[in-house]
Amino acid sequence: GFNYYKDGQETQKLLVSEGFQSIMEASGTGKDENAFVEAGEKFIAENGTSSYASLTALALAKQASSYKDWPLVEEHLMTAVEKATDAGIKSIASVRLARVQVQQESYDKALATLSGDISESFKASIEEIKGDIYLKQDKKDQARTAYQAAIDAGGLALSNTLQMKLDDLAVAVNLPE
Repeated sequence: GFNYYKDGQETQKLLVSEGFQSIMEASGTGKDENAFVEAGEKFIAENGTSSYASLTALALAKQASSYKDWPLVEEHLMTAVEKATDAGIKSIASVRLARVQVQQESYDKALATLSGDISESFKASIEEIKGDIYLKQDKKDQARTAYQAAIDAGGLALSNTLQMKLDDLAVAVNLPE
């Protein structure tokens, strides 16, 4: 009895995996993007508890970003965060979501997203985004603190513009008015 149950679960996992693979292959063709979106959304609805649901949502977000449809990108990234069964995928989706929210000038939402459950390995990215937000809000001291925290967390290895942001901020603060 147990082996029958276990075999059934393995078969189900294989079917979900094959469904995900076929959706991803369709996304690469670029032929019918509406079909890709419909298939992706249907896949997420039918397989919401699978780790593939969040990966599909990330792919849908990527596709929407190519058209700069930021509200739709945000929606797909929120789905990716909600459906993520893996902390790493959830963290990636959360950081991307915060960047999109900054793009839409939803700074409070972005800060709320960054205060969520994100892996410590993303600290440099989180602090850099916070610095960008604070700079856009004209909170230069907080921006400088966030950029320095990003550098201290190893952010220079991830972002070649981070030091420039901090230097530009120092120059802007020191200019006579």
